[in-house]
Amino acid sequence: MKSHYQILIIGGGTAGIMTAAQLLKKNKKLDIAIVEPSETHYYQPAWTLVGAGAYDFKKTAKPMAEVMPKGVDWIKDKATGFSPEQHMVSTESSGDITYDYLVVAPGLVMEPSMIKGLPEALDQGVACSNYIDPEHTWKTIRNFKKGNALFTQPTTPIKCGGAPQKIAYLAADYFRKQGLQKDVNVIFATPGTVIFGVKEIRETLMKVIDRYGIHFKPFYAPKEIDVENRIVHFSHTAPEENRCIINEDNELGETMVGDVDISVPFDLLHLAPPQAAPKFIRDSVLVNESGWLNVDHHSMQHLKYPNIFGLGDVAALPTAKTGAAVRKQVPVVVDNLLKLLDHKAANNASYHGYSSCPLVTGYGKMTLAEFDYNNNFIPDPKLKRMLVFNSEKEHWRLWMLKKYGLPYLYWNKMLKGENV
Repeated sequence: MKSHYQILIIGGGTAGIMTAAQLLKKNKKLDIAIVEPSETHYYQPAWTLVGAGAYDFKKTAKPMAEVMPKGVDWIKDKATGFSPEQHMVSTESSGDITYDYLVVAPGLVMEPSMIKGLPEALDQGVACSNYIDPEHTWKTIRNFKKGNALFTQPTTPIKCGGAPQKIAYLAADYFRKQGLQKDVNVIFATPGTVIFGVKEIRETLMKVIDRYGIHFKPFYAPKEIDVENRIVHFSHTAPEENRCIINEDNELGETMVGDVDISVPFDLLHLAPPQAAPKFIRDSVLVNESGWLNVDHHSMQHLKYPNIFGLGDVAALPTAKTGAAVRKQVPVVVDNLLKLLDHKAANNASYHGYSSCPLVTGYGKMTLAEFDYNNNFIPDPKLKRMLVFNSEKEHWRLWMLKKYGLPYLYWNKMLKGENV
């Protein structure tokens, strides 16, 4: 095993694999290694559909060996720390590896313990989560017959900020199809102020919420789960909004505790767990005060160490953490690395925060939020080729894109280093 590489990549997820594949497409002779302990690579965007019984979980997984680009050394190990002054990464069992250039893309990790009672709720199957076990989510939704179906998300950044609401819409649609709407209260509680940051998409989603009769609860930050009594305790993030928290007839059974705490009983609970950068990243000198990789928002170059780049979910970029964001970040990082290798300045600062969130709003329906750092709605002109002329509205063609088009592009184009 070699102990030095021209380019060392931490992480064999979307960002790491795409970066390696695109670099090798530009120059086959590059000396690249990827440090990645996992044997399996998952296409996680489809887990939303798995949780609603609309996609086969097995189809979301491939052996890591199959997606590793040819010409890359796969170091099947865990990175444990960084010595950027020495251009060195420590690993669990392969020793120290030095590099000329480093790409940090290990993704993020679930941290359920940041909400009291959540680890126990997940362990006991009292709570379900598409982020952890989407097959269990589908089983939970299928077996649910009446009461409060509560969907919520944490105050931390999360992968695909839209995922916690997508499963609420799919569940609401499923309950309607089963004739259960009179017996079920679907609740979507979020610490945020609005359902979605992009105005055009927000208007569509408020109509979806209205259509299903979903109880929308902004300013609700989950802080504790009482597993035994099946109650979620929330902090209210905007006390001045308190007056209209509880419905007049309080059909949801909410209770106020003091001025800022609300308790909501549940019969079904789905949530996105709190999420953070992996511990070896958080404990390193490479992060900002919030514990995310401290990189330039437009070039992805580290703000202190110019031979280090970071992208994907681990990067401190103020945009949604999605595969679509990675798709636009990778070419910028690749261009900058090739410039540095050619003794030129890494002056590509063309990433403007593009991300996209395919918001599934029911079986066979979807709207596509594409946006930048300023929450401008920036739909891809290529959608017109699919005869989608207005992607802010729900469309069956967008559902087909989500279920069939995007997985195909992911496995066959993106991971092979093609720009899509």
